[in-house]
Amino acid sequence: VKASNSLSFSLQAKMSRPVQARRLEGIDKNIWVEFVKLAATYSKVNLGQGFPDFPAPDFLTEAFMRALSGGNHMLHQYTRAFGHPPLVKVLAQFFEKLLGRDLDPMTNVMVTVGAYQALFCCFQALVDEGDEVIIIEPFFDCYEPMVKMAGGTPVFVPLRPNPPKDGKLMSSADWQLDPGELASKFSERTKAIVLNSPNNPLGKVFSRGELGLIAELCVKHDVLCISDEVYEWLVYDGKQHIRIASLDGMWDRTVIVGSAGKTFSATGWKVGWVVGPDRLLQHLRTVHQNSVYHCATIAQEAVAQGFQRELMLYGKPESYFVQLPKELQQKRDWLVQSLDGMGMKPIVPEGTYFLVADISQFKSDVPDVPNSDEPYDCRFAKWMVKNKGLAAIPLSAFYSEAHKNNYTNFIRFCFAKEEATLKAANDILQKWKQEKTS
Repeated sequence: VKASNSLSFSLQAKMSRPVQARRLEGIDKNIWVEFVKLAATYSKVNLGQGFPDFPAPDFLTEAFMRALSGGNHMLHQYTRAFGHPPLVKVLAQFFEKLLGRDLDPMTNVMVTVGAYQALFCCFQALVDEGDEVIIIEPFFDCYEPMVKMAGGTPVFVPLRPNPPKDGKLMSSADWQLDPGELASKFSERTKAIVLNSPNNPLGKVFSRGELGLIAELCVKHDVLCISDEVYEWLVYDGKQHIRIASLDGMWDRTVIVGSAGKTFSATGWKVGWVVGPDRLLQHLRTVHQNSVYHCATIAQEAVAQGFQRELMLYGKPESYFVQLPKELQQKRDWLVQSLDGMGMKPIVPEGTYFLVADISQFKSDVPDVPNSDEPYDCRFAKWMVKNKGLAAIPLSAFYSEAHKNNYTNFIRFCFAKEEATLKAANDILQKWKQEKTS
């Protein structure tokens, strides 16, 4: 009996001990888990999550099939841990052209499990306990928890909207940093700033002037720049994506994050990369080799072939990097028209998959929830998917806890969808409009 009691006590003692690491406190909630489930349950049309529902280009899927069924059986085995040699080689060639500098494929490029793991490597490798990291709001939602997991402190600075006075639709360019406010966030504790251009969720493409301001502050305060450029090819209206690493003094302090998922419309392949100086990438390699170690060989081989094709066609009309933004710009314009006709005021994006719309005119549609501190845009998005079958994401999800209540009149739509999907969304909006006016 004694032995049995002793065993029971020891089991209870073990079970009462906290199991969660402190670094996970406060970052366990994730907007995507909730809204993906809601969309799967209720939506007829999902314009929430940022993935295309149209196929990846034929040349890419054909490259994958060749790699899968061709004679090189070693493509089913491990390749080089920091990137399949053909892929890092062609990425180095491509970025040499884009940045105007020589790159070493073995030290200036590393392949990751999507841009998501690239970001994780950046924060784990470069941010220490007590370091501050400046994040521009609204921001892709993983930046904040990843900074916290590394022991860092996020410091937020907002893009502030300046609506045009001529009654035109607002553009993502109308959301701007206040130079004085941005400068005030830099201190001796600042280790890095996260730049996301083109920006998710707004679709803002930062101008040369704005990037020059950020670069000047980085150089002045000796701060690193983690530059998330996954939408680098998806810019519209003749706008130009400028790479901050190409500005004076920035190459040596910048890590560029890229994504084959966004570049080639194959988000499920999870092939990403970082490009930067060896003095930074050597530390990312340490995190990579002690976490995932290695990325899928066949996917890397196919992406390498995709880039080889694009290198040959660079700047030509038949290049996928020329064709895709043209197609997406048409889809953007169609959704802008649909939403504007409905009374939601779209903010016309200069880039990305995304479009943010003002929903302040719809407060009477959405019933109040007594004693709820949930922001209006969250309640609206949940109501819309349940009652109208249309899924979108609340913009407040892209803000820090302290600031999310200042931006509760907007939701984000993804327009990187088949024509049939966008037509179905338009049908829902037209029907809704008729119901409102009848």
